[in-house]
Amino acid sequence: MELRHLRYCVAVADEESFSRAATRLRVAQPALSRQIKALEQEVGVTLFRRLSRGVALTEPGRIFMDVARAVLADVEAAVQKTRRAARGEIGLLRIGFTGSASFHPFVTRAIRDYRTLYPHVDVELVEEATASLLARFRANRLDVAFLRPAPGEVDHLWATPVLTEPLVVAMPSEHPQAARKRVDLKLLAGEEFILYPRQNGRALFDLIVSACRDAGFSPKVLQIAPQLTSIVNLVATGIGLSIVPASIAQVTTTGVVYRPLVQTSVKAQITLVRTDSPEPRPALVFTGMVRDMLSARR
Repeated sequence: MELRHLRYCVAVADEESFSRAATRLRVAQPALSRQIKALEQEVGVTLFRRLSRGVALTEPGRIFMDVARAVLADVEAAVQKTRRAARGEIGLLRIGFTGSASFHPFVTRAIRDYRTLYPHVDVELVEEATASLLARFRANRLDVAFLRPAPGEVDHLWATPVLTEPLVVAMPSEHPQAARKRVDLKLLAGEEFILYPRQNGRALFDLIVSACRDAGFSPKVLQIAPQLTSIVNLVATGIGLSIVPASIAQVTTTGVVYRPLVQTSVKAQITLVRTDSPEPRPALVFTGMVRDMLSARR
């Protein structure tokens, strides 16, 4: 028994006629009659009563037809669901992002727009440090992520730069440099810094240290904080200052001000990364959507 036999039966039952069903199915009437007869022999039951004009379902035929319609509906649903999965319209998408990337409006907009466009995809959001997100990729526990990789860290993955943002100084509001519109890093040579741990995000740490060295000094690290938001809270205590991506300035904390650097060429980069494979399809769709967003900005 094949699916076509079920379709033949449904057509004959709907049309109550072999000739009209044959026209609907675009097959020869004699061939259709033979197929139905063969099916009845296989089932061992007469499904249709042959009338002088047309046909009618027998009682067993009605039961068989109910099941046949359900089977065909299930098959069609499976086909449609498979096609939607192939288009990336259903499934699971695990999106990662660093704490600093989560404050950039482009990143949050991308996730929000994707969820609006693909409401039937289950989205799992993961906020972790760059090193932890890369470990998730290695363990196949992440599909796509916004992070700040150092050179060589994502060579085994698909990656594309998404955006760059300047660095700013986060300092206590009472700091002498807080009155300036822009701060020259050279004036911070004697300050004590609160920085993000290098093992969590090598790229950002190295960028900050390199910028200080270009300004003629090595930063005196007073304390390491595991999260950029934690850094801001520590700055609010007045024990030191920090250099952070500009998007972190959205974290408004009493006693903390943010000032752009005179060194405008010092910028932090956010990169979109995904598994270097055609699966899962939602990851391909998401990265394609982000690239379209980037093209629209240019």
